[in-house]
Amino acid sequence: MINKNQRFIIKTVFSSLIRRRSRILIALLGVAIGATVLLGMITLCYDIPRQMGKEFRSYGANMLFLPTDNQSMMTMADVSQAVSLLPKEKLLGVTPFRYESIRSNQQPYIMVGTDFEQVIKTSPYWKIEGELPKHSHEVLIGTDIANFTKLTIGSTMPVLGKTKQDSRYNEELTITGIVKTGRTEDGYIFISLHDLDEFLKDSDKAEVVEVSITATQDELKHYIDKIKANSLTVDPHLIKWVTQSESSVLGKLSSLLYLVTLVVLILTMICVATTMMTVVMERRKEIGLKKAIGANNKSIAKEFLAEGLILGIIGGMIGVVCGLIFAQVISTNVFGRSIVIEFYLIPTTIVISAMVTVIACLIPVKRALEVEPALVLRGE
Repeated sequence: MINKNQRFIIKTVFSSLIRRRSRILIALLGVAIGATVLLGMITLCYDIPRQMGKEFRSYGANMLFLPTDNQSMMTMADVSQAVSLLPKEKLLGVTPFRYESIRSNQQPYIMVGTDFEQVIKTSPYWKIEGELPKHSHEVLIGTDIANFTKLTIGSTMPVLGKTKQDSRYNEELTITGIVKTGRTEDGYIFISLHDLDEFLKDSDKAEVVEVSITATQDELKHYIDKIKANSLTVDPHLIKWVTQSESSVLGKLSSLLYLVTLVVLILTMICVATTMMTVVMERRKEIGLKKAIGANNKSIAKEFLAEGLILGIIGGMIGVVCGLIFAQVISTNVFGRSIVIEFYLIPTTIVISAMVTVIACLIPVKRALEVEPALVLRGE
């Protein structure tokens, strides 16, 4: 229960805030802006790895599955077992690749069997003229091959190769699209992995599997260790240029956001300290009178710190609402996605706002405690 003395202090504090509401509103606005930026920026810092992770996936996969040293191929069953160790909610795509040497019109080429439904998930940077193969005996050719052979969409190309039993196959394939990446893919012929398996009479195997997963570099290393501990045939690796670039960008961006937040909090402290200093100067006679009738420094300090605490809590609550809107607007406009709110940041923001405001009040409180009753009451 609140005793009479505590009720009197609370009433005095609120009365003081209301009487000087024009000045207090300025300080309250400063605290609210600080809390808005604090919650908005911290929320973005927590959510940016998720948002940026999805953006970085447009540059390709970030993990590779390769056969272990004593094998040239992985079975798709082993790949599926390794993939099952990854979190499904973060997994974007898993694309197998199998490479075979073939000849077409006496020219040697590399034909790559893959899963076209998955390749557009792990390699969204592919620029495809035409469309992906949807039926048997349809292929996608690289732009270098198209330029060399003068083949176009709808053309057919003969393919000659050997099965795993050393018998020959000779097939007519229809070109449905031309792919351009600016990388080695421009010199390959892409076909459904199922079709290639039928040609080779050797099914459900892959040489390389690209995995695209939304995760930080540390999380990826954890997943790799987990797969290595549970699989003897699949050797997982990071695609370092992707993961290192991602970590570097995220680190610099997070540092920038934290720096901006720190600067705003310092400006908030200056705003509150300046306002409270003005309030102390206006209340010098009141402080002197209280000291003259027996009020001690502790009770005066408590009153001012209580005003600062209330100011911080109210400003923090206003800032929480504005901060959530602020973070949502930035996320929607920059990334085109809604932000994921960490709800524990809400009370944390209010507590930090209150602490910042109380700390900002320390210098004005010190000035208040230095007031000499005799000098003030004489008008000096």
